[in-house]
Amino acid sequence: MKNIIFAFFLLISIKSTAQLTFDKSILDCEDKWVAFPQESNGSYKYGFIYADSQAGLVFDYGGSFKIDATGKIRANPKEEGSTMKVPLYPNKILIALIPEANFEQLKISKVPDWLSNYKMKEGSIERLYTWGSIYNTWGEYKKGLELLEGASKINNEYKGLDGQLAYSYNRLNQYKKAIEILKKALVLNPTDAIITKEYIYALAKSQQLDAAIAFYRNSLKVCPDTTYVPENAYYILEGYFYKYNRVNFDKWLVETEVVMSSNEQIKKIIGEMKIEITKNRL
Repeated sequence: MKNIIFAFFLLISIKSTAQLTFDKSILDCEDKWVAFPQESNGSYKYGFIYADSQAGLVFDYGGSFKIDATGKIRANPKEEGSTMKVPLYPNKILIALIPEANFEQLKISKVPDWLSNYKMKEGSIERLYTWGSIYNTWGEYKKGLELLEGASKINNEYKGLDGQLAYSYNRLNQYKKAIEILKKALVLNPTDAIITKEYIYALAKSQQLDAAIAFYRNSLKVCPDTTYVPENAYYILEGYFYKYNRVNFDKWLVETEVVMSSNEQIKKIIGEMKIEITKNRL
């Protein structure tokens, strides 16, 4: 009898200790309570991950906790009534799912009361588009394309869908499909900066450089949003680089450097291209 009682209390003790395994990708943790890796002070940040149709994956911060020598959680929750929602961007951090056995210690429920405000119906165009876009952002283009094509079957005029579909096709080297979609999109949205960027990218990558240049120069006149101008110019320059066309590379380099003042990352890549093309006498 004593052994049975001992085993019972041992089981309760085990369930009350924190068993954290940091082996989950953020993408795999929708609608889950998670903990991020231990910080230098020995604490763990915890919270709930959910999908927002506008912001993508979001981390709703719950607070922090430490694990004492006995394995029990010592929670330091956020102030009651406060809210901290943080958009999650692509990274390779592995996080841990918080076992339900520890929910009581953290004073959390499996499904937060506010989650219903963000839930999207399974199979709905909103969910297909949202998760397709999330996968694109995180570099999972095949998964993204599958969902976005599903959304297109429901409504191919859904706002933003053409740009996301083209983005998937471009990153999967399916430039012809991207161009077909973007041509139609440009009829309706001739000044859209993202559609313009993807169209120039597709033309340049498929070595239609004259068409890319013509469209690029026209976009400078009609597009009020200049965010992607450095990228657009770079795509064309890259096209000449990989075509081993030194003469046109040098000519386009002059136009490219005019718009590169604000983009240090692309300037660095161009510097490496200049060295390579000179060294190899391309």
